[in-house]
Amino acid sequence: MRLDRPTPLPAASFLQLMWLASPALPVGGFSYSEGLESAIENASLASEAAVGDWLLDQLHITQARGDMALIAKAVGAWRRGDMEHVKELNDWVLHTRETSELRLQTEQMGRSLAEWLRNQYQGDEALMPAVRHLAALPPTYPVAFALAASPTQASVREVLLAYAFGWAENMVQAALKSMQLGQSAGQRILARLAAAIPLAADHAASLMDSERQAFSPMLAILSAQHEVQYSRLFRS
Repeated sequence: MRLDRPTPLPAASFLQLMWLASPALPVGGFSYSEGLESAIENASLASEAAVGDWLLDQLHITQARGDMALIAKAVGAWRRGDMEHVKELNDWVLHTRETSELRLQTEQMGRSLAEWLRNQYQGDEALMPAVRHLAALPPTYPVAFALAASPTQASVREVLLAYAFGWAENMVQAALKSMQLGQSAGQRILARLAAAIPLAADHAASLMDSERQAFSPMLAILSAQHEVQYSRLFRS
């Protein structure tokens, strides 16, 4: 018996998600370690297994419950043209960043993605009002990413998969730069994250606004320590 296959994502939408997830997207994500560099220095992350465990915890505890859950709502808000909800979501990101380093990251990457959108969609009067609204917020990265993905035909789940894989690639690269891990170890860590991302995306998409969280005290402590770390590779 033949089972019906799900309708494939149109090529243009699929490629747009790949583009947004790519480390080549000029938003500066490569310059941040999101506490990982500090964790290696201060929390004894000294092995492939330890780094993989730490990143899996970050995926489920901070990303799925926070930024990914917010993106799930922001995509719908952009598609509906609900600018009031967009602003509420953007304010939530700004108000819940627990260190100056984490706030700097989301603001800088949000501005960079807004500028990329402005250059990509110049002359597109269907989308430019939303891009101008984003730029005036001022933008945060999760809200900007949601706008960048919203013109595609991708489902919210597909948007979350792309976002999470882009985050995972950046974090694995940060680990490879911060400690003695080879490329094969990095690929094994990325495989562990990739296997966990679908569940994290489903969890994120299921959360209501009232269930979204930004409570990761150890990550905040490590980020604060990174701001004054004597020797570091990544931006603070």
